[in-house]
Amino acid sequence: MKQLEDIHRQATEYTKMKIYEDIDYYLGANEQMLSFAQYLNDRAPFLAQVWQNVWSNKATNKLSRFHKKEYLKKKNYVVEDMNKKTLNQAFRKEVIEFRPLNVNKLLHSIFADQPEKWAKRYVYARERYLQEEKERQIKQERYAYQEFLCEEAEQWLAKNNEDLFLALRHKAALKLKKDLADRVKYDETESSYLEEPLVEVGPFVVDDYSRVEDFFEEFTGNLHKVMIKNKWYFEYETYYFEYEQMIGESLHTLIQQALLLHLGQNHIDKYQSLFHHSLTGEKLLDLIDWEDLIPNALGRLMEDYVTDLLTIANEDYEVEEQRRLYEIQVKERKQKRKQEEQERRQKEEQQQRMLNDIFGSAYESRKNIHQKFVLHIGDTNTGKTFHALEKMKAAPSGLYLAPLRLLALEVYEKLNSEGTPCSLKTGEEERETIGATHLSCTVEMFYEKDDYDVIVIDESQMISDKDRGYAWFKAITKANAREVHIIASKNAEDMLLQLIGDSDVEINRYQREAPLEVDSEEFSLKNVKAGDALICFSRKRVLETASMLQRKGHQVSMIYGSMPPETRKKQVNRFTAGQSDVIVSTDAIGMGLNLPIRRIVFLETEKFDGTKRRTLTSQEVKQIAGRAGRKGIYPVGRVAFFDRIKLMRSLLSQVDAPIESFAIAPTSAIFDRFLSYYRDLGKFFELWDLFESPKGTNKATLSEERELYELVRGTEIEARMPLKDLYSFLHLPFSKKEADLVRQWEQTMYSIIDHEELPEPRLRNRNLEDLEYSYKAIGLHLLFLYKLGQHTEAIYWERVRDDISNHVFERLDDDIANMKKTCKRCGKSLTWDHAFNICDDCHKNQPNRRRRYYKR
Repeated sequence: MKQLEDIHRQATEYTKMKIYEDIDYYLGANEQMLSFAQYLNDRAPFLAQVWQNVWSNKATNKLSRFHKKEYLKKKNYVVEDMNKKTLNQAFRKEVIEFRPLNVNKLLHSIFADQPEKWAKRYVYARERYLQEEKERQIKQERYAYQEFLCEEAEQWLAKNNEDLFLALRHKAALKLKKDLADRVKYDETESSYLEEPLVEVGPFVVDDYSRVEDFFEEFTGNLHKVMIKNKWYFEYETYYFEYEQMIGESLHTLIQQALLLHLGQNHIDKYQSLFHHSLTGEKLLDLIDWEDLIPNALGRLMEDYVTDLLTIANEDYEVEEQRRLYEIQVKERKQKRKQEEQERRQKEEQQQRMLNDIFGSAYESRKNIHQKFVLHIGDTNTGKTFHALEKMKAAPSGLYLAPLRLLALEVYEKLNSEGTPCSLKTGEEERETIGATHLSCTVEMFYEKDDYDVIVIDESQMISDKDRGYAWFKAITKANAREVHIIASKNAEDMLLQLIGDSDVEINRYQREAPLEVDSEEFSLKNVKAGDALICFSRKRVLETASMLQRKGHQVSMIYGSMPPETRKKQVNRFTAGQSDVIVSTDAIGMGLNLPIRRIVFLETEKFDGTKRRTLTSQEVKQIAGRAGRKGIYPVGRVAFFDRIKLMRSLLSQVDAPIESFAIAPTSAIFDRFLSYYRDLGKFFELWDLFESPKGTNKATLSEERELYELVRGTEIEARMPLKDLYSFLHLPFSKKEADLVRQWEQTMYSIIDHEELPEPRLRNRNLEDLEYSYKAIGLHLLFLYKLGQHTEAIYWERVRDDISNHVFERLDDDIANMKKTCKRCGKSLTWDHAFNICDDCHKNQPNRRRRYYKR
């Protein structure tokens, strides 16, 4: 085997080299030459093992795995299933017998009969040993002297650390004085990005800065190079980096000069004689950890007051005088800080008193109210709402609070059709029924001063919703009725009982009469059957799926979030009446819609929540799946999943953790109390951030209201409109993510302050999206009309909106009949089951997207 022969030759040469090294060390360490026979006797253990060690290591490491197996096969080993470790162990054991080298025989052939050769080797080894000993001694002496220099330098540094800081402080003071006088201030921007150019504000104003750290946050106007994920980028530089560099360079120079002067000429000469080159300040710095002084000095400097540095900038540098001034300023600083801390504490206490006064006990649970509460607790589709509404219908007066406008409209129509006069009130419509004793409205329209015999609050588990939850809290705790019926899921029960306190409580628990069963096999679109409701999580996917099913001969109803409620109702009625056999919906189906659904089919098990795609939660799965099965129609509700059946089944059976917190938002009473302190809406948002919400509550972010406020901040709208009115307009419930609707809101606000007619909403009808936008635009217009009391005008626009809703209904059928799935990049046709909205070619060719940094 040629490869093994080559390795054997290398091992032989390497073994000879190791033996000669051993002989040299053995002979050189002795003043008198020892005999060859003595060497063989003394080093017998080493000589016995040296070949085996060298050969087994070389052969095992250098021979390929294939050749090892071939070698072992010849030794009758079965190597097919051997792992690497077992293979090497077997090979090492066998290869040791391959042409072993006789070390003693080799040595005898070289030295046994040649004493002059052994003597010559001794002379060489002894000279080499003595030379190495001399070099070791020099190294040791150099090392000891370096240790001395290091210790001397560190002692000097510790002793003179304060003087160094005083020198740096004076240099920084001179630079600060010059920077404040000669350089310009730039407007604030995000330092990580260079898309926005820096804008000059003007010269610096000294009084704007209390401490040096405040000034260090300003931009210098230069670019600063930073490393992000192993790549260099540029960002706008602050004065912190500039002063850090100045301190580092100054320390570098000061320490070098001072240390050389401290050591003196004698030590410099000694270093020269030992190392044969000059001792420099740079070499001294390499011996000590001086760079730690930079952040320490910078940190101390940032604590200084700007006025103190400007004072010493007017003085020449003299260390004793600088020390005296520094001690005085530190003493004064401590007093000043103590006073500042006292003032800060007083300010915080005043602020806390103000926060308590403004927000007060607005979010306390109700206790000891002599009022009856009836809780209807259970899963989806168990009849909770039906029983609560029956109680309300039988009462002399009643109020139904719905989570959705569609449900409020449904209850309004239901009660009137069953002989109970009922009015309707949502933000976008008001329908007065003559002689009405009952009212159906969305939960946000609840008014606590109106009283009723029975109030029904639906879907009360939504009290935990971060954006809308406070509407349920307010309704539950402020409901003014003889009986309050609260409908909720099981996990909300404990929280509701905590909120209603010691009131008279009756709890009705509901169980599904139609059990849920999960299909054992993954769902395929080829297996769609009448009575199925297919669930996906985007409007686009709903339309695509409906189009595909319609091409296969199904009659399809559709439901998605942006669909007008009237259109949604017509779609639902088609399915209920049997005019369509399948329904395709987003999770909008999960709340309040009771339909004759045989099977709920999840085409997706993930959804985009506004930030990222995530797996559905247990509550979401149960809320949607619970719509399957209906008493008297389907004795069993079936549920199917497109994938991840095991995970989804576990989510469906999982017991939800109890709701432990609920959302709170500012009330009108809170805003009234705020107005007694300030007339600045920006300050109100600031105080809301400072307000520490009670335990078990989560503050609404008010992010959408803040964004709207930023549009009008500092404008005529803020200047001329009463703050309370402005605040109420910020809360109008419309889609604030759509730029055109926000623009409409802003234009309407200007017309209000100018006492002009409200601008009519812009209507579009080129396609389905335009019609849906127009519906929302009219909805926003109606919000303003009802808020301003323009009911006659509102009636006209409600009719226009109804017409648009009809157009949406008609357009839906046309659009899905002609719909094709195409790549959004190149327009190429895609199959209906293609997982993405771009084709494979476009996906393959799309450029890598990187963060938008300026990179050189």
